[in-house]
Amino acid sequence: MYAVIGATGNTGRVVAEDLLAAGLPVRAIGRSEERLATLVEKGAEAAVGDVSDAEFVARACDGVGGVYHLIPPRYDVDLLAWQTESGKALVSGIRDAGVPYVVNLSSVGAQHREGTGPIAGLREQEDRFNELTETNVLHLRPGWFMENMYMMLDAIRGMGVLGMPIPGDLPVPMIATRDIGAEAARRLAALDFDGHHIKELLGPREYTLTEVAAIIGAAIGQPDLPYVTVPEEAAAEGFEQMGAHPATVSAFLEMYRGFGEGRVVAQEARSAANTTPTTLEEFAVGLAAAYNA
Repeated sequence: MYAVIGATGNTGRVVAEDLLAAGLPVRAIGRSEERLATLVEKGAEAAVGDVSDAEFVARACDGVGGVYHLIPPRYDVDLLAWQTESGKALVSGIRDAGVPYVVNLSSVGAQHREGTGPIAGLREQEDRFNELTETNVLHLRPGWFMENMYMMLDAIRGMGVLGMPIPGDLPVPMIATRDIGAEAARRLAALDFDGHHIKELLGPREYTLTEVAAIIGAAIGQPDLPYVTVPEEAAAEGFEQMGAHPATVSAFLEMYRGFGEGRVVAQEARSAANTTPTTLEEFAVGLAAAYNA
């Protein structure tokens, strides 16, 4: 049996579906029974509860041979505080359940313990797992999620630009979450790691945000879509309009500065082992469908 935390999210759903497709038993962990229903229909067992409750986590992970772990994000509260609260509970529950294998979702840039906003919270979670001497842990450190672009669609519609507080000529490794989930499922099915290890996942290549704007623009029928480096104040206003907690807004601004100042970068040279298949051009087909819906 495998447990998948955040099973209705972008990566967790793929992990659960890939394991089920391989004929492996899955316990899908999430906050909403309704949202887990699709996985249950495919053969998963549902565990509904709050991952900041260590006792729930221990029950949900009881008897499993491997766990896909992430800290489900929340933006309506202080994200860093939530990462600490839920992160401690998750590690405690996994430890108490005696889980032998964990694939943990972290991020490129997690080599730093500060100056990277929520990525620093993911590094803290890596450190917590590394204290579990009886648990084999693989920390996946992917690049920027291509799916983050879905949050930019309203701004593109309203202002006709793609804008973030990051230099437009900065190369950034970008990855489709489908590819993260596929790698996590593959490693869980194989259980081919021991001790504590880090694996970066860098997408198909690095993209500058100016390139991203051109690729997205071509897909949505706006080939001249420009990229604009916006002030932090404008980015903060956008987060606030989405209902983000003030401390969470500050954390994301720190992360953006981490990109611009060279902290959120890969440590590994690009190789076949850390390159994943889905290109931004391929991803943009689905993005365009959402834009034009």
